[in-house]
Amino acid sequence: MNKKWFSLSVEDVVEELKTDFDRGITASNAEERLEAYGKNELPEKKAENSFVKFFKHFNDILIYILLVAGVIKFLLGSYIDTGIIVLVAVINATIGFLQESKAEKALEGIKNMLSLDAVVIREGKRQEIEAADLVPGDIVILNAGDKVPADIRILTAANLGAEEAALTGESVSARKQTGPLSEDTVLGDQTNMLFSSTSITSGSGTGVVIATGKDTEIGKINESVSEVDELKTPLMNQTDRFGKTIALFIVGASLFIYAFGFFFRDYAPTDLLLYTIGLAIAAIPEGLPAIISIILALGVQNMVKRNAIVRNLPSVETLGAVSVICSDKTGTLTKNEMTVTTLLTNEKMYEVTGTGYDPNGEILEDGSVLQVKEHAQIYELLTAMKTCNDASLQQEEDGTWTMSGEPTEGCLLTVAEKASAPIPRHSIISKIPFDSDYKYMAVLIEVADTKRIFVKGAPDRLFDMAEAAGDFTREPWEKAMYSRTSKGERVLAAGVIEVDKMKEEIEHADLTSGIRLLGLTGIIDPPREEAISAVADCHRAGIGVKMITGDHLDTALAISSQLGIGDGKNGIEGREIDKMSDEELEESVLSNDVFARTSPNNKLRLVKALQKKGNVTAMTGDGVNDAPALKRADIGVAMGIKGTEVAKESAQMVLVDDNFETIVGAVEEGRRVYANLKKTILFLLPTNGAQALLIIIAILIGATVMPVTPVQILWINMVIAITVSFALAFEPLEKGAMDKPPRPIKTPLLTPYYIFRIIFVSLLIGGTAFGFYRLLLNETNDQALLNSVVLHTIVILQLFHLYNVRNETGFAFNKNFFKNKVAFLVSGVLILLQVLILYVPFMNTAFGTVPLGIEYWIIPAALGVVIFSIIELEKAITRLIMKRRT
Repeated sequence: MNKKWFSLSVEDVVEELKTDFDRGITASNAEERLEAYGKNELPEKKAENSFVKFFKHFNDILIYILLVAGVIKFLLGSYIDTGIIVLVAVINATIGFLQESKAEKALEGIKNMLSLDAVVIREGKRQEIEAADLVPGDIVILNAGDKVPADIRILTAANLGAEEAALTGESVSARKQTGPLSEDTVLGDQTNMLFSSTSITSGSGTGVVIATGKDTEIGKINESVSEVDELKTPLMNQTDRFGKTIALFIVGASLFIYAFGFFFRDYAPTDLLLYTIGLAIAAIPEGLPAIISIILALGVQNMVKRNAIVRNLPSVETLGAVSVICSDKTGTLTKNEMTVTTLLTNEKMYEVTGTGYDPNGEILEDGSVLQVKEHAQIYELLTAMKTCNDASLQQEEDGTWTMSGEPTEGCLLTVAEKASAPIPRHSIISKIPFDSDYKYMAVLIEVADTKRIFVKGAPDRLFDMAEAAGDFTREPWEKAMYSRTSKGERVLAAGVIEVDKMKEEIEHADLTSGIRLLGLTGIIDPPREEAISAVADCHRAGIGVKMITGDHLDTALAISSQLGIGDGKNGIEGREIDKMSDEELEESVLSNDVFARTSPNNKLRLVKALQKKGNVTAMTGDGVNDAPALKRADIGVAMGIKGTEVAKESAQMVLVDDNFETIVGAVEEGRRVYANLKKTILFLLPTNGAQALLIIIAILIGATVMPVTPVQILWINMVIAITVSFALAFEPLEKGAMDKPPRPIKTPLLTPYYIFRIIFVSLLIGGTAFGFYRLLLNETNDQALLNSVVLHTIVILQLFHLYNVRNETGFAFNKNFFKNKVAFLVSGVLILLQVLILYVPFMNTAFGTVPLGIEYWIIPAALGVVIFSIIELEKAITRLIMKRRT
């Protein structure tokens, strides 16, 4: 149903939908239409089978090589080795699966799915039905506080207002009317329509359902979200490239060594194949997928403590790479709570402190608290604003304040509560409700022996009334009004009319003369105080912040100026974006920071344009209109409290506290996670390189006893390496990490310096272990003893190397040395594990080891100290070189 219902008259809409204004549709009509249009529900995404989710974690090229090695081992009869290889792969998959499931369950816990009812007229009777059973043609009755259950064309409206921020991005409630609009009216200006998922803030009305389920505006956005492709995170792209590089190296090296051994050494083909499999297993960092999952999982848990829930593990690290944050304004950078910031009378302007509906704040005159009792005009202005008002304020049990009614009226109650003396709210004798046709509200009250009419509304309407009354100079008031609107404030005016004490009812004609203007109020949806400092932190960390909002440009620029986003002067509206080509938009998005009156498609195009320019882009938002961009962004960040379910489902991360500041903490955690991942690689790969080097040298020289067996290699790579590298997940963020710009998107996991360090340390550990092996080979041919000593030597050297990599280039013994208690804990666990594999009989049988004397503990420890010192010397030289280059 793509008809432009907003452009038709009420009579034409009712006729087109074959319904009746007073009687609605019949029960049989409802059944037929329900069959034709389906339930008034959004189609649910089919949940992925847990079995499929689990096996997705085997989708890694290094795991493929490992499993191929396991199959060959099985065919050659090495069943214990095969079992251990399969167990390693299963452990990796299980860790990743469990951690992702945890994140999903945490997200489920903050969902707030409401089952809606709707009041309709069917067969002339008022009925309450489930919203899911609504059909086009149903006549719906709506009152303040109701959630709009479908897309509805308004038939009657009495002071009807709707909060549509989730759909349009506008912070101010939309005033509704019944007349037709032009066919080119944009969604945010369709004042004769109500949309599914929005809510009624004031008044009452009736309407006819014109669209349900997937045909509603929210349904169309939901469908467009499902069509947006999700991008791989930078970490996933890096690990994919890294895995392929390592895999090519392993396969190439294995084929070369097998060919060399076959043609130039006297090995039996089967033995050589086993040795080559041992080489492949040695070179594969089997523990890397598991330890990456563990580090990311710990990052997820840390983010939960910081009020951020991450849906999938790699997204933790993505925040560390973010170079641009595109933020929605309403409810994200601002409080989504209207606040009076200024009061103006013909005497002067007064400032108001405090934000939101919490009445903690003051009215100031030249920086001092205003004594309102001594200023008759301001006292009367506040009385008028509080009395001519349909909203109400409540303090909840937890001390927070909530408002029922129109946000603009709620904030007027709040400012009255901030006065230094109590402001009365008089009983109303008669009232003219606000309507967008005449843009004001009026109430008749009695004060002592006099009666008055308080009027509140649009300044231009009250200026007209005051001019008609005579003795009113319009120009200074207009100048005062424009000074506030230019700052993005919404301005309301209030006036008073003295009337006959016998009057009992008021009409519009009573407002045409005798009005005395009391003053103006400047209202704004204020920025969160913490958001201002968070934006500054982002800039310090080299992260750009762009405001993308559905609100008006002047309001967006005023807020952006307070937040420190852009220059507060330049911005682009959605209609300008619509006229731009993709190439023009890619240039414009870099030179502008504020984008206003944007549609869901505008937001999506802006995100794509930033990504095309090489930016890792985060998109924050809470509304349905943010969903497509949230899904497309490298990381979508939804609001957990005020965010819609569509936004949460589309995002990779949900902020439990709706606080923009939480993003900065998440970025910090992301950078810490990435730094620790790099340290883990710097720790693990030299171990693999050292073991591979041992086997390569052994085959090259034609050794008949391999230094270590494949199953011992798996013990080192999986059990010991994961145990020790686990400590690196707890390393704190290094000083100055948040003062650096984000890393370039194409930065590889293995930089030239990392490659050098890996080769250097591999040669040190591998060469030392091989030298020890050759010395022992001169004394004994006991394979179990030789293997046990080499295995134990590598493990001890690896333990010392852990303390080298805890600080990437800095000195190991720094002020953070004792901060990570886990490093010392895992050192003890490693020693315990070595005792088990060397001295427990069934472990001796499974891994081909034998008990070792005390000398085989002392010598590896002494060698470890030497290697530790050499690596620290290399780091000192590297620091000196880097300092000179800088």
